[in-house]
Amino acid sequence: MDNLTQLRKLGLFDARVPRYTSYPTAPHFAGGVGEETVSRWIDAIPAGSQISLYLHVPFCRRLCWFCACRTQGTSTLSPVAAYVDSLTQELQTLKSRLADGITISHLHWGGGTPTLLAPDMIERLAAAIFDTAPLGENAQFSVEIDPNEIDGPRMDALVAAGLNRASLGVQDFDPMIQEVIGRPQSFEITREAVDGLRERGVESLNIDLLYGLPHQTKARMANSVEKVLALEPDRVALFGYAHVPWMARRQGLIPTEALPSPEERLELFNLSSELFTADGFEAIGIDHFALPGDGLSRAHRAGTMRRNFQGYTEDSAEVLIGLGASSISRYPQGYAQNAPATSAYQERVRAGMIPVSRGHAFAGDDILRGRAVEALLCDFRVDLPAIARKVGAEPEAALALADGLQETLPGTVSIENGVVSIRPEARPLARMIARYFDAYEMDESGHSQAV
Repeated sequence: MDNLTQLRKLGLFDARVPRYTSYPTAPHFAGGVGEETVSRWIDAIPAGSQISLYLHVPFCRRLCWFCACRTQGTSTLSPVAAYVDSLTQELQTLKSRLADGITISHLHWGGGTPTLLAPDMIERLAAAIFDTAPLGENAQFSVEIDPNEIDGPRMDALVAAGLNRASLGVQDFDPMIQEVIGRPQSFEITREAVDGLRERGVESLNIDLLYGLPHQTKARMANSVEKVLALEPDRVALFGYAHVPWMARRQGLIPTEALPSPEERLELFNLSSELFTADGFEAIGIDHFALPGDGLSRAHRAGTMRRNFQGYTEDSAEVLIGLGASSISRYPQGYAQNAPATSAYQERVRAGMIPVSRGHAFAGDDILRGRAVEALLCDFRVDLPAIARKVGAEPEAALALADGLQETLPGTVSIENGVVSIRPEARPLARMIARYFDAYEMDESGHSQAV
């Protein structure tokens, strides 16, 4: 198979192809999931079980032009303080519904810029979280850190709260590219953040890097990767930049004509992958790299790695509760998303409500298809009969999901005894192949829109 021809034909780098951090994906959520439904789902969480918590802080001191996340700029901490008030009240509402003995397996603060919070806000928020449910044994507490927005007192507050994993945003170290994407960040200030975290005992570090940015060349990409390696992270997320100015208006400031072509994007990814693996990292899924001793590598080798809204994870909890504006929760029964606008979220919280605005209750073969999609993106293979047994579906229904796949995407997969395996040379097409299993991405005639 000619990869470049196939990539161009199938539009792998089309931002409209889902990343599949959920199934169905968020654009298919609707208003049928409300407070009453989510209350039942929370009440059904077994006593003594483990859950994950994700806390969203939507504020940034400055808005990076490349970012498509739901964020808002602020020059003062007053709206942030009011938002922390809302988060603590949402946590109190959650605590009132949780059964006894529930602990947290994974806690993640994302944004936005969580490290925008002042030390006293960090302390207060952590106390409210652990009053709701304590960290369980060997729990992971991670925070997304902007090296431009962190200092000693904030590091001290996070570590005192239990931080044991840090995720640092880098994107690219080239000064000219940083200027074009609105993200100035020197290697030196990033090194200071890394050193400060390690001096405080935070040994587990993740770095986010982007390929496909304007003016990126192989030489510039290689230079950024070498600088990332000099920071000695345990894990790297190598995300493809998605240019979606129709969704994120600030991306209109990025010159479209300076973006790499699909062929150039693939070359940038392959070059970075080669440099990371040559340095001892294991390739994980479609866009992660981890050292052999990292928890994600161990989960990947054991076949227990999962995929959620933060990407790949070793977290095995069946419940992930999102806190804050626009956060998405995952329950065994479905998904629930909080009100996206900060003002609407805060209004609902102040009224004592669970601030859900929309979601999706699993129905039909959602769980079966979702597990198939997740397996393909985690392991590049899916055992359809085995998944059918796990979810209580008919084996014939599972096998039927792959009908016509080899004809629609020739040369990309092999199928033997119901096991669909993505060929090594076709792994860059994993999202397109997963899309074939997505009933919500099918046309009115029931055919996949994978091509």
